[in-house]
This record gives sequence, structure tokens and C-alpha cells, in this order.
Amino acid sequence: MADKARSSNPQVQAQLDRLTMLSPGRDVLGLERISLLLARLGNPQLALPPVFHVAGTNGKGSTCALLRAMLEAAGHRAHVYSSPHLVRFNERIRLAGRLIDDAPLAALLSEVLDVAAGIEPSFFEVTTAVAFLAFARTPADACIIEVGLGGRLDATNVLIDPLVAGVAQLGMDHEAFLGDSLPVIAGEKAGIAKPGRPLVTQDYPAALRQVVAETATLAGAVHYPRGGDWEAQVEAGRLHYRDAAGALDLPLPALAGQHQADNAALAVAMLRHQDRLEVSPEAMAQGLMAARWPARLQPLHAGPLRDLLPENATLLLDGAHNPTAATVVADHLRAMLLPGQRVHLVAGLLANKELTGVLAPFAGIAASLIAVPVPDHAHHAPDVLAAQSRALGIAADVAGDVAAALAMLTARMGEAERPLVLIMGSLYLAGVVLDANREWPD
Repeated sequence: MADKARSSNPQVQAQLDRLTMLSPGRDVLGLERISLLLARLGNPQLALPPVFHVAGTNGKGSTCALLRAMLEAAGHRAHVYSSPHLVRFNERIRLAGRLIDDAPLAALLSEVLDVAAGIEPSFFEVTTAVAFLAFARTPADACIIEVGLGGRLDATNVLIDPLVAGVAQLGMDHEAFLGDSLPVIAGEKAGIAKPGRPLVTQDYPAALRQVVAETATLAGAVHYPRGGDWEAQVEAGRLHYRDAAGALDLPLPALAGQHQADNAALAVAMLRHQDRLEVSPEAMAQGLMAARWPARLQPLHAGPLRDLLPENATLLLDGAHNPTAATVVADHLRAMLLPGQRVHLVAGLLANKELTGVLAPFAGIAASLIAVPVPDHAHHAPDVLAAQSRALGIAADVAGDVAAALAMLTARMGEAERPLVLIMGSLYLAGVVLDANREWPD
């Protein structure tokens, strides 16, 4: 599914229009185009501050946010490259703690596009080149680079000497590009392993663990798997971590959801398995409590969308778009439900996502679902999404957009109801929601 972007800044939008005309308009894997593009730019990827490279099906973005928060709590300046953006294209590139400004972004896009003739780079490849140029030219202590799609053939994998690489949770996603089995996907994700460098990974089922270990060995990486070289568990509301260097007693991350403890554990393990940047246990604790990552079980506050619901309603936003992520979100809702409280879903899902697998975890917990389109992206027709919801035992309707869906819910609710409403299914939809509610990521 190709990325798209708009900007309110005319100079940035002019370059994004050029990018739309130049790129092939589809996801493209492979390192040939990005390598040629970067070579024409002087290979800025070779001049980056120490790199934390993060892959995974679910949790890689949260892991990057937790890494950033802990590094900054220790006084380090960190660049961050992440995707997709939610509202503004600038969100993809954070320079030494701040989102890139429009003027340098427009100039960098122009510089990259000016040398791209004959390469036909994808949207993501151009964005990656822009980020690497910005990072190479701006002083910082670390770079946190999130893989876009897969790992082995992702544009970010031109990085040849990361300080440390990490792989978060694994699951089925992007099967058309990565393969139709978990072991194949595991090998693709672990493909960010580099010779002599640490590869820190979560604990996986035996078959996946073996693939990841073999991939690390073939790459010549030093593999540090959870459950072997390091371990972490939640006890008495605290994150207890241990490795060969000792044990840590840390607070749980501020990010909502029990699964965030696993992401925090991976981020801590990545920090502990590198030797360039000092991050004390106190800084780790401070960072875990300060970390923020939008559209991941994010409560929405007063704004044009939230105000369409009754005051006693709880409105959450999550970009869960694959079965693993949906299961995690559904489990979180079960844990937070009050007696007699009902769950209502507003959902929009891209056409390349597994419809039944994303909806099934909510069967038995959701009282209703209202299906909506995902603006500007190919998506499952709301009628189809609603029909699948009904087949799973969840009452369903359709609406033209999220605002109409929330108004529909409000019209149906009794005065005594304290509904829990979740908007879910796509990070692109989440971006539309944040923009409409005036809660812009910063």
C-alpha cells in the first residue's frame, strides 16, 4: 500500500507533488534503488550518529519511542526516523528531539528529488534518503531508525554498522511482500542483523526462535535473545529486568496496554547491549514514565470529535491493523471494562489487511461496530466490513466518516450508559481522527 502525504506548507507540498509524480506509486522492496540514490547524495548513511535499528511486526514504533525517551532522559540528543506519519509528513523525521521544520524539509526533499532521475525511487526510499541526509548534517548522540516494511530488503537496511539492532514482536502482516508463513517473515525481520553487531530479540515460539538465531548466525551478528541472554517479567506492578550485567527494578511504561511492558523490556535490553551511550537505571525509569506514542490506545480529549460523545464516554484511538495487534488491544479492553460497560467500535481497514483476523478478537466483547472508509487509501468497503462483523456476532452499521459514526452512537445511547468507544483499524484513519480532533502529534 503506497504512502501518501499532504502538507499545509506550499514549499513542502510542491516537493511532495514531485515525489508523487516520480515514484512508482506502490510499495517496492530491494536495496538497489536506495543504494544508488544515496550514492548520488554522498552516502550520508555512512556519517550517522550511533544507530539503534528496530524491526518487528508489532511494537517497533513503541520500542523506538521508549528508546528515545530513555536516551533523552539520560541527556542524549536523538534523531528518530519512523513511519507512517499520522497527520504531518514532518512526524517521520525528528531531529535531535524536534520534528523537522517545513523549510529544511522542503529543501531536503528538493535535493533528493533533483538527483533521483532514472532511479524511480519509492515514496519510502525518498523519505529514507531525506532522513539520512538530515541526520548526517545535524549533530546528535544517537539515531533511532524504525524499519518500514520487513527488514532484509527494507530501504533502511543500507545501514551497515548499527550500534545495536532489535526485533520486536512477530506476526502475520504484509504477506504479499514478506511471505505467507511466520518463519519466513521472522527471517525477513531478522535480516537487519549485521556482522559483529548485537541483535537483541524478543522470545518467540521455537520454530521462529530457530529461524531468527540462524539468520543472526549467517549474518555474523551477536544474538541476544530474550529468555537466554536477558529476561524480563512484570511483578507487583514493576518491570523486573536481568542480564549478565545485573538486575534492574523499573516502573512500567506510561504507554497504555500490558504489551508495552514487552516493548519496554526490548528497549532496555537494546540499551544494555551497547557500549557507546551511557543510560543509567534512573534515566531508564524516568524515560519509561515519560514516553508517549500517539494512536496506540490513546485517550482522546475534548475536541470536535470527542465532543460528539456524551461526557461519560471513554474514547480511545488505536492503529491496530493485524490480528496480533487486534488481540492485544481486545485483551486490554477486557481488562479495563467496568461492570456493565459496553464496547463500541468504529473501524476502517485497508484493503490489504486480513479482515476476519482483525475483527475476530473483538467477538464477545464489542456490542457494536460502525464501519467507515479510510480516506485517500484503498480500503475494505464499509458494507463488507460490517457484514463480516455481523458474521462474528457483532451488530454492525456503516457511516460515511468517523464523525457520523460517533453521532450515530450517541443517538443510540441511553443516559445511564458509560460507553467505551474504540476507533481502530488503520494508522491512516488514526491520522484523520487526530487531525479532526485537533490533537496533533508533536
